[in-house]
Amino acid sequence: MKFLVLARVAMLNFTVNLAKKAGEYLRENFGKELNIEHKGRIDLVTQIDRNSQDMIVGEIFREFPHHSVIAEEGVDRTTGQEYTWFVDPLDGTVNYVHGIPFFCVSLGVFKDKKPYIGVCYNPISGDLFTAQSGKGAFRNGEKIKVSNTSLLVDSLVVTGFPYSLTGLDNSIMRFTRILREVQGIRRFGSAALDLCFVAAGSFDGFWEVGLHPWDMAAGVVVLLEAGGRASGLSGEELDPNNGDILASNGRIHDGLRRLM
Repeated sequence: MKFLVLARVAMLNFTVNLAKKAGEYLRENFGKELNIEHKGRIDLVTQIDRNSQDMIVGEIFREFPHHSVIAEEGVDRTTGQEYTWFVDPLDGTVNYVHGIPFFCVSLGVFKDKKPYIGVCYNPISGDLFTAQSGKGAFRNGEKIKVSNTSLLVDSLVVTGFPYSLTGLDNSIMRFTRILREVQGIRRFGSAALDLCFVAAGSFDGFWEVGLHPWDMAAGVVVLLEAGGRASGLSGEELDPNNGDILASNGRIHDGLRRLM
C-alpha cells in the first residue's frame, strides 16, 4: 500500500514538473516572431506547439514507456495499458499567436478510461491547477471548490466556438438561448482553463462542442475533484472522444442542460 501511495505522488509530481518545464518554454517564446501554419481555416499551429509537445511526449515515453499517449500534434500511441496520457502542449494557440496571455500546458491522465490526474499551467499568470482522483483539486497549492450558485440568472458561464463552420448556426442559437437566462457569458479561448475556472468557482458553468480529448481531459479531472459535474450536452455520461461537453458546479447543470 505504501508503494502505491508513493507511486501516485510520484506520478503527479512528474506531471506537474513536466507542465512547468513546457510552460517555461512557452513563456520564454511568448511575444516572439512565430512560424504560423493553418490546420484549418482558423485552426493554427506554430513551431512552439510542436517543440513543446516533443519535450513533453519524449519525457513521458522515457518515464512511462508502456503508457498510451495521445497528443494534439499527431501523436497517437495506444498500448492497451491502464494509463492514457492526453497532451495539449499549448491550449490556446490563437491567444498565444495574438499576444493574449490566456493559454496553458494541459496534461491529463486517465486510468482504466477514468479521470485520474489533471494539470493545467499558465506560465504567464503563474496559475497552476492540479488534481488527482480522490485527492481534491488545487490552484497554486490552495484547495479549490466549485461555486454555490444555484440559479441560472445568477450564474456566469463560459464557452468556446468550434473551428469548423459546420453547425455554427446551432451554436449561435444555443448561445442566444443561454444568454437570455444567465447573468453573463464569457469566451476566453482555452477550454482547459475554462474548466479550471469553473472548478475554482469563478465560473458556474461551461459548454463547448467539437473539442478533442486533449482539450478537456486535464480540466475535467480538476473540475470533478473540485466537486463539479461534467457530462455530454444532454446529460449523458461524458465521452471525451465525442467532443461535446457540459460542465458546471452541479447546481445549475440541469438548467443548462435544458437549454442545450
